[in-house]
Amino acid sequence: MATLLVILAHPDDESFGPGGTLAKYAYHGTAVHYLCGTRGESGTVDVRHLNGYADVAELRTAELMCAAKTLRLAGVHFLGYRDSGMAGAVGNGAPGTLHAAPLDEVAERIAGFIEQLQPDAIITHDQYGGYGHPDHIKLHQATLRAYELRYGITWKLEPNGLWSVLGQNAPAPRLYFTVIPKRLLKLAVRIMPLFRLDPRRFGRNQDIDLVQIASWDVPITTRIDTRRYARIKQAASDCHASQQLPTARNRLVRFLFRRNQGFEYFARAYPPYRRGEKLETGLFGD
Repeated sequence: MATLLVILAHPDDESFGPGGTLAKYAYHGTAVHYLCGTRGESGTVDVRHLNGYADVAELRTAELMCAAKTLRLAGVHFLGYRDSGMAGAVGNGAPGTLHAAPLDEVAERIAGFIEQLQPDAIITHDQYGGYGHPDHIKLHQATLRAYELRYGITWKLEPNGLWSVLGQNAPAPRLYFTVIPKRLLKLAVRIMPLFRLDPRRFGRNQDIDLVQIASWDVPITTRIDTRRYARIKQAASDCHASQQLPTARNRLVRFLFRRNQGFEYFARAYPPYRRGEKLETGLFGD
């Protein structure tokens, strides 16, 4: 049985992000494990969702367990850090948060889970953290560092946006970063004002700048067909009721969501992807 390890920062990242891919592999017999950096303590939650829960962390952990069951994950694990919140948020650099943790400490914890689970492939955030979240960026950096510590890999980010390996002393799992396709996002940035939506103030807390995100180019190397698993991904996303966007009923948001459901995209860092190489359709060299 192949094993896929997914290293993301918060409860809901697994569903709102590569949920279709996780479901596809899990439903076909791959052991999919989720290593979650935090319990989402800094997430904004309507009071009504807290009924029956001691705090936001307990609520969002329960939502994650609901999603994990829906996606048929083999296991959910936690790195043990607190949610840092977005850059500039109160407490972003407080002790115990993922953003404030020493890089090697986080990397060593990740390396410990790699040793325990022996994955064949790993997914984590890209260098921009998807939408710039400090915890996403920290896990990207810490995962690369874990490869350095465990496999002796020395990384280099090339000017074309692809990663190369300068040194290595042991075989390593395939490594992928989640990628947000920019073509559709650039279109959204142009037409959102027509729907009275500000692309520079998006999200539950209006702290996501879609204009900036659209400028971050990460080459797509891998496209996974998830059309058969869109309903499963939606059901898993529904588990995270406390984190649904207030704009979810907006016609534009619904349109973009539907257009983005058929495929999920990744950038392969290891083995290094070469320009001209055929676009992958799987995570295990298939």
